[in-house]
Parts: sequence; C-alpha cells; structure tokens
Amino acid sequence: MDDQQNAPAMGEAFRIAELLRQQLGEIIVGQQDMLELLLAGLLAGGHLLIEGVPGVAKTLTAKLLAKSLDVEFSRIQFTPDLMPSDVTGTSVFHAQQASFQFRRGPIFANVVLIDEINRAPAKTQAALFEVMEERQVTVDGITYPMNSPFMVIATQNPIEHEGTYRLPEAQLDRFLMKINVGYPSLEEEVQILSRQQQTAVAHQLASVNPVLHASDVLRAQSEVQSVHAEANILRFTAQIIHATRNHPSLFVGASPRASIALLQVAKAIAVIRGRSFVIPDDVAYAVAPVLRHRVMLTPEREMEGVSADQVLRELLSHIEVPR
Repeated sequence: MDDQQNAPAMGEAFRIAELLRQQLGEIIVGQQDMLELLLAGLLAGGHLLIEGVPGVAKTLTAKLLAKSLDVEFSRIQFTPDLMPSDVTGTSVFHAQQASFQFRRGPIFANVVLIDEINRAPAKTQAALFEVMEERQVTVDGITYPMNSPFMVIATQNPIEHEGTYRLPEAQLDRFLMKINVGYPSLEEEVQILSRQQQTAVAHQLASVNPVLHASDVLRAQSEVQSVHAEANILRFTAQIIHATRNHPSLFVGASPRASIALLQVAKAIAVIRGRSFVIPDDVAYAVAPVLRHRVMLTPEREMEGVSADQVLRELLSHIEVPR
C-alpha cells in the first residue's frame, strides 16, 4: 500500500470514538477490549450482549456510555415476574375519552440497558424480537417506530443459572456481538482501589456530562457504513462464515446475518483504529465477539470443555489471510 492508503482517516466517526474512549477511560479501569467493542457496536448500529461475573463493571459501562450521549436512556431490570407489556408498553382505557391510549414502555429510548436479561421468562424475552430486529413495536395492530439511534445493551451472568432462562438462538442472533468481560489484572485492581479511595464510583458517574448528540452518532454510523472493503476482504469474511457450517466441532454454523454483522463490525473497528478501509486483522479481531453466540458446539466438544472461542480460533487458523 502507498502512503496515502496508510494515512489515518480522521473523520467524524474516529473523532467520536476517541471522545467516548477518553470519557469512558476516566472511570473504567482497563477492559480495553470491552471498551473498543462497545464503541464498535455503537458505530455499527447494533445491539450488544455483555457477559461477565458480577462486579466487573458491565452495568456501569453501559450507564456511562448512555450518560456520555445526549439521548434518552432507560434501564430495565429483568425479573421472573416481568411481563412483555412491562417492556413494550400497553393500551390504557381513558373513561373520559371512551378510548384506549397507548402508554409507551421503557423500551422506547435511544439506549436501553437490560440488566440480567436471562432472568425473565421466554415470553418476556420474546417481546424484544421485533424491536431489536425491526426497530419498531406492534401493539393491538398498531406499529410504533423507535427513534434513532436505537441500541439495546443487555448483561448476563455466566456462572449463576438458578432462576434464569436461557436465551433462545433467535434472540441471541439479534445481538451484533457478545462481549465477554474478565477480571482486571493486579495492577488494574490496585488502580481501581486507588480511584475508589479518592472518589466513589457513584459520584464519578454523577459528574459525567454528555459529550455527543444523537445527530453525531447517526453521522458516525453513516460514515462507518461507507468504509471501503475490497473484494478479497469480502471473500475472507464469507470464507470464515462458510467454514463454521462445515466444521466438525460445530453442530450449528453461522447464518448470512452473521456475515453481514462480521463485516459491519470490521468496518467499525477500522474506523476506531483510524482507517477508512478494512484490513484482514479487523475481520479476525471481530470473529469471536460476532460469532461466539451464533454457533453451537457438538455435544461431544461441549462435554470435553471446549469453548466456542477455541473452535473459532482453530477455524481461523486454517483460512488463508488475503494480502
């Protein structure tokens, strides 16, 4: 490539990503992969599922992102007794007008945090199918569109299964990425304690002010959509998805929706890293978060304790990287 191709594309989306990265980094210690993927999800216009043990800043990060944007934010705590109408809204009868009026539920916001999504039963989880895929809610035969941008960030605990309901594959497929959050390193934990000693996290969060408007996010998302991916990148992306459908360790492979998601996230990663074009490393970096919740291991591999990430790494190592 020539020098012009190697030059960073300092566009609106890159500026927004850097601004948000700086704002989030003032409170969140470490978790660089999570932050980068969170920003990629925002710029790609997709929904995110964040999985990690309690106390690793999943909810805090989502709330911090929402507070950094001048948009409407709502939080829904999923519980076993939550009904679909508690999420989408319901029609209320007004005696004076002798008519029903639709009262919007908390899903009607720009950024929606669903805490512990697997705590609610299947019928409540199903209330998210239409709104996450089509950005609209249909109640009593009337369709209500969502305002843009619209993003669902859901969290779940991977180790506690009592009182939880497994997300169906159709629901998982609606999440652009599944982000796994691990423990901080020793030095990062020391830094967390040092910050907490100076100022409580709640006070830090209360002092956060919006740095971007909804229109800024929409312009950035449009810019990401126009990022260039050459034919060899498109083939590389398709080869990865196709390989999941023929891998002996996978019972279910990824769908065409997954290939679109993989390319879209790769474009967002390229922009975040200062480029206006996609390289193979962008696609490879996005493989695990985009596909880990979309593929199913064979029962034999599950019994052996193999993870989807391990299979995806093995799969990727057998695909020729374009030059």
